[in-house]
Amino acid sequence: MPLRHDAENLVLMTHPPMDSPSSLRRQRGIVAQARGVVAEAQVAQVLMAEGWHVLGQRVRTSLGELDLITERCGVLVFIEVKQRATLTDAAYALSPRQIVRLCAAAEAWMAANPGHGDAGVRFDVLLRDDAGGMRRIVDAFRPGMG
Repeated sequence: MPLRHDAENLVLMTHPPMDSPSSLRRQRGIVAQARGVVAEAQVAQVLMAEGWHVLGQRVRTSLGELDLITERCGVLVFIEVKQRATLTDAAYALSPRQIVRLCAAAEAWMAANPGHGDAGVRFDVLLRDDAGGMRRIVDAFRPGMG
């Protein structure tokens, strides 16, 4: 743990000063995570209104996290939600490495939860911007594309 000289006493610090780069990075991460949780909850509401059954939200597996897992008429859909200032920024926020991780996490979920996706499985990406705009990319990627 870092030490800071405070007047004539040494002070043991458990966290860096609030204006340090690591503290600012942590604060941005907390804000981004909170925005993501809100965006995912809003998307889940829209999907339920469209008749989708939400099987899971922010599901953690040993191989990664899945934002939303939905099913309708036997089609199982893993949905990655990307919230950014613009839809374009959101579209570019999904990396090939994330795609590989999402596919692995989905495989782990399906192995632990058999009996879903009788009519097919796909991966959708749902983009959201700060103005409330939303765009869904259906069947955005497939395993092996990453």
